[in-house]
Amino acid sequence: MIPHPLDNPMWAALTGRQRWVALGDGRVRRYLPDVAPFLAFADASVDAAKEIDDLVARGESVYVVGVAPHHWPTGWRVLATGNILQMLCTRVPVPDDAPSSDAATIGRWAPLAVRDRPAMLALTAQVYPEFFRERTDELGRYVGIWRGDTLAAMAGERLETEGHVEISAVCTHPDFLGRGYAAQLMAVLANEIAARGATPFLHVGDHNQRAIDLYLRLGFVERARLALWKLRREA
Repeated sequence: MIPHPLDNPMWAALTGRQRWVALGDGRVRRYLPDVAPFLAFADASVDAAKEIDDLVARGESVYVVGVAPHHWPTGWRVLATGNILQMLCTRVPVPDDAPSSDAATIGRWAPLAVRDRPAMLALTAQVYPEFFRERTDELGRYVGIWRGDTLAAMAGERLETEGHVEISAVCTHPDFLGRGYAAQLMAVLANEIAARGATPFLHVGDHNQRAIDLYLRLGFVERARLALWKLRREA
């Protein structure tokens, strides 16, 4: 049985649509460090000893999703393991009239640009430390909702494979929770992705029930449960 590309999503992206931000040309690839912290393996039989050391600096931490080698090379430490849910949008397009208790802001989303990177990095640091990097926003379209000078919520596109685009960095400033901002921004992106002929998908920690419930309401369903490893190459 041929594996689905999304069973090994980082590998599919780094050897396909996102080769332009990939390091490595063998059976191990990674994103440029200032783009994303992910390392990917072609399959579990990879002998990663040499290739992995060539791609990751001493003292650096990286994440692996879905597929990992049977044995980690000497000099590497597994800092954490867990599981994430991979969810696909089955009701395309997602409605863009997500409810909000702050009706005055409905529709007042805006595209985010390079000039907004400091605000994007500050917001994601509160919710997704380590995952959003200086150039992550180059991977796709990012949108946000501003309240005054504060970026109240944001969401964007990260992984892209043939036929699938990941919605990522869905986060809301703690001062603006419960207003429907995340749902509104996800709807905007999902509609745009569907209009391009692709299927929106996402990843979420299997313990994050609040987010999972939101995604289910928006038409996403669980496709797979993938393993996640956080590794560090010892200094």
